[in-house]
Amino acid sequence: MSRDDAPAAPSEAGLSLQVRRGDPTPEELAAVMAVVTEAYQVEASTALADDEPEISAWQVSARALREPLRRELGWRG
Repeated sequence: MSRDDAPAAPSEAGLSLQVRRGDPTPEELAAVMAVVTEAYQVEASTALADDEPEISAWQVSARALREPLRRELGWRG
């Protein structure tokens, strides 16, 4: 198993790096991992969902369901 075939050890964020071509130095690999990890952490921190969902215009303007018809009263009841 060569160095290119061996999976890289995952970092704290669960990222891994697989070299497909070339022979990067350990410093180059560390630089790539630092940049990718930072970009991942920034994206993950901004991708949080709101705690309370916003009320849509459909929910604000929605009317309640009407009461069931009372058939025993007839037309004018």
